[in-house]
Amino acid sequence: MQIVVLALGGLFDTGFAATLEAFSTANSLSAALLGGATLFEVTVVGMRRTVRSGQGLSIPVRPVTPELKPDWVIVPALKTVTPDTLLPALARPDVRDAVMQLREWQAGGARVAAACIGTFVLAEAGLLDGREVTSTWSLAPLFRQRYPKVMLDETRMLVPSDIGVTAGSAMGHLDLALWLIRQASPELAMLVSRYLLADIRSSQAAYIIPNHLAQADPLIARFERWARGHLQRGFSLQEAAGALATSPRSLQRKCQAVLGRSPLGYFQDLRVERAQSLVRAGDLSLDAIAAEVGYEDGATLRTLLRARLGRGVREIRADLL
Repeated sequence: MQIVVLALGGLFDTGFAATLEAFSTANSLSAALLGGATLFEVTVVGMRRTVRSGQGLSIPVRPVTPELKPDWVIVPALKTVTPDTLLPALARPDVRDAVMQLREWQAGGARVAAACIGTFVLAEAGLLDGREVTSTWSLAPLFRQRYPKVMLDETRMLVPSDIGVTAGSAMGHLDLALWLIRQASPELAMLVSRYLLADIRSSQAAYIIPNHLAQADPLIARFERWARGHLQRGFSLQEAAGALATSPRSLQRKCQAVLGRSPLGYFQDLRVERAQSLVRAGDLSLDAIAAEVGYEDGATLRTLLRARLGRGVREIRADLL
């Protein structure tokens, strides 16, 4: 499998390195333990002769040449964590050149992959329009605003599509690399994950901070404050809209545009976040925690936590061990 890793200036060092290490480990294990040939031919390509990482390290890159025909192109994340730093980065000449090159490669049959902020580069190229994707949860509101034709679900860690695959925040690079290795050999992917002490995670939901997402819009920030004060009560869209001096329809639309979910869905996110915090504290029974966040009993809450977070009460408490 011919893989091109597209190195852009100011990339996220850890994600870039984790991607390369995963494929290097896969090739070593394939040869040493499985008696197989090298499965992944990885080439690091740059849009400029000189490429420096976000930490200022020089990255050896090859130029783009006509004979380079990748099976997969991976776009690591840029080291930007806020809209104020991301938007100027997306406007850089080397990124615009990368967008054009990605379109050319994809039109030529290459599949494309990206993690975290790298997904914004794929979206800039228009390659994600009309497709389900994931991205870094922390910039999900900006992603929705900038790319309304893309179907974003930031709760998922990996989302395959007909043109490739997208992965979630930061260390999602490793999940992405393991997913690609698994397409070649599930047995090899399992070996790599054990050697690197890394498992493919199905969800980002447990890591999302609802308060962070709410700050992207003044109305949503006010809704969040109101909701946190009403977690023990049943949710009423009419009551919430009235308290915020807006209409139910306007609140519904704003939540969908900024958060990608309904007001009730976000209200439930806050309940889950609060319940998860109380479970970790370990001071209350599950029934008492359920009452604190407006559910009838612990069994209902247990089911909700498993559905939303992909793990149960024992796993949540084990996080602290």
